[in-house]
Amino acid sequence: MISKERAVELAETYLAESGATWPWRGEPPELAVYDVEEYSVGWVAHWCTAEHLRDPQPTTVRNHVFVDRYDGSIHHVPEAWFGGGWEGKYLSQVKGVQRPDPLADRVRELALSDGVVAAMAHLRTAAPALSLTQAKAYVTAVRDGGDPPKDVWLLTLDRSAWTEFPIETLRGPAV
Repeated sequence: MISKERAVELAETYLAESGATWPWRGEPPELAVYDVEEYSVGWVAHWCTAEHLRDPQPTTVRNHVFVDRYDGSIHHVPEAWFGGGWEGKYLSQVKGVQRPDPLADRVRELALSDGVVAAMAHLRTAAPALSLTQAKAYVTAVRDGGDPPKDVWLLTLDRSAWTEFPIETLRGPAV
């Protein structure tokens, strides 16, 4: 488990090493972490130049890196500026954890109480991209207590709730 202090240390080490290779006008500036936010999956370390921190009237500069709580890997998560809600995307995109299925419980309930056809109708209303065959495979799987086939499950996700900005891994695990 990565502590807040260790997350800052990892972020500052990354910034010192990588920042020196970025294109700057003149000499690379000293980069500093000025704020850290804790999330369920890790730490968002906000950073800027040390000179900017000393400015009595600084402009708003927003840069950040994300440090994974469990392995210390460092990522750029564009949505981190918009507050919470991006953690599920991180777990899915970077860690391979399947997102919770918001339809499964209701579809299972309908399949058991009103039958497969009612459950399929509900599912296809919520996820119109599904064919009849896909809807049946989904309903059968959740009715029997399992997970739907991954390719079918992906078609049920509301993509508008998950922006398409990719998460970039900047440095691998530190532990």
